[in-house]
Amino acid sequence: MSARLPVAKLFPENAKADGGRMSKAWVDVLVDVPLLADLSRRHLGKVAALGRTKRFPARTSIVTAGTNADAFYVVLDGKATVRAGSRRIPIVAGDYFGEMGLLDGGARSASVVADTEILVMAIPRRGFLKLLESEPKIAISIMATLAQRVRSLQATSASV
Repeated sequence: MSARLPVAKLFPENAKADGGRMSKAWVDVLVDVPLLADLSRRHLGKVAALGRTKRFPARTSIVTAGTNADAFYVVLDGKATVRAGSRRIPIVAGDYFGEMGLLDGGARSASVVADTEILVMAIPRRGFLKLLESEPKIAISIMATLAQRVRSLQATSASV
């Protein structure tokens, strides 16, 4: 999870909340996700086309720690809380979570619970992996981003 994305200006009042496909307008939302930020607009459009809207009622678990990751989420409307051990991190429209789950499908490290009714864009891992197979340039770009993250972490740990 990172800085808020600019969904407020893009969020259409009549957006489907029943699993409807995301439009190409959502490219502007995904461009600010660090993992995807270096992708071309064409490739971001392909990722956005995988997205579906999903609505959760208040006090509903969106993801649960320890379960296998199956999707990446961008909060479009509403509020939730990330619960990682004793830490509580509030998230609102424009925040995102689960981006690493797109790649490894590993166990979730935190739970996310809706505080209010919440609308999210969900990008399923299975569809994302199929997209990587058909568009290897997306995988190459993501690998470069991850390598930059590792180098940055190594530089930080070396200076401590």
